[in-house]
Amino acid sequence: MIRWPSLVKLDGDDELIYVASENDFQAECSDMIVGEDDYLIDSEGDSYALQSSSNQLSLAKRTDQYSVESVTKLIRNHEFQKAEVCLMKIHFLTIEEAIQSLAFEPR
Repeated sequence: MIRWPSLVKLDGDDELIYVASENDFQAECSDMIVGEDDYLIDSEGDSYALQSSSNQLSLAKRTDQYSVESVTKLIRNHEFQKAEVCLMKIHFLTIEEAIQSLAFEPR
């Protein structure tokens, strides 16, 4: 079961997409061309492959589990590309807290 909020990581891109719920996921990502290495990380660190069929996105559980450190690294890479935040100041106690930090970014 996916625990929201979550983030979407697209293959080959440091940009992350924050999704607060299943409905947000469908709204934000339904028009994307999904690659086989695109995935979602939920608030517990579980990951899910993005799969597209019949104009509907679905999520399939992957074996990869992400730690707060690995999610923090993804967020640092995401912030580095924008060059707006001191990366050394980015620290989180939980994966959910890390993902929530993306909620306030303009889309």
